[in-house]
Amino acid sequence: MSYCVNCGVELEENARECPLCSTPVVNPREQTRRDASAFPEQKGQVETVKRKDLGLLLSMVILASVATCGILNLLVFKSTPWSLAVIGACVILWVFMIPLVIYTGQSIYASLLLDGAAVALYLYMLTFLAGSNEWFFGLGLPITALVTGIAEAVTLCIRRLPRSFLTVALYLFTGLGLLCMGLEMLIRRYLEARIFLTWSAVVLTICTILDIAVITMLSRRRLRNEVRRRLHF
Repeated sequence: MSYCVNCGVELEENARECPLCSTPVVNPREQTRRDASAFPEQKGQVETVKRKDLGLLLSMVILASVATCGILNLLVFKSTPWSLAVIGACVILWVFMIPLVIYTGQSIYASLLLDGAAVALYLYMLTFLAGSNEWFFGLGLPITALVTGIAEAVTLCIRRLPRSFLTVALYLFTGLGLLCMGLEMLIRRYLEARIFLTWSAVVLTICTILDIAVITMLSRRRLRNEVRRRLHF
């Protein structure tokens, strides 16, 4: 039994409105179902942002940063070319961003080469702040070329030669030993005008021992399987 919410008169079970004051009769259960049906039953999915659009946005932000810092350096803070440090960092960031959001089809070898070129350009820009480019040609550029070359060689080995956990470790240990040796040789030549090894010889010895251990595991199938089983790879 129900009553009108306005005048309180008793209503029939199938009444749609009050016979006395014509107030509509609303069934709370039906109203709940009607309100629930107004909402979607399945969760929607927001459309993902395309990489090219994201790349365009980030490129414009980087370009705006470069232009703003350059204008401020030219018109306001004129004492030193400080904006070159910011511009160089923006160039590095943009080059690193290319294979991720701008052109995903770029070769990894080209990406590493561009990364090395961007770092070299940044170091060259810093020579205008330092007032000398001797350190750039004597140390900065050779180290950048060394790191880029070893990165290219390790990447080539990983992609072209047999690849597993052990072989990748072998390539990385070898690359690390050569990198440390090359760094110390370049630093010694620049600072002391002669080449000899100290700390890098220790690193190279450790990497050589690790390489021998890895090669031994690779050459012995039973030993290799035991190592894989215990390390879960």
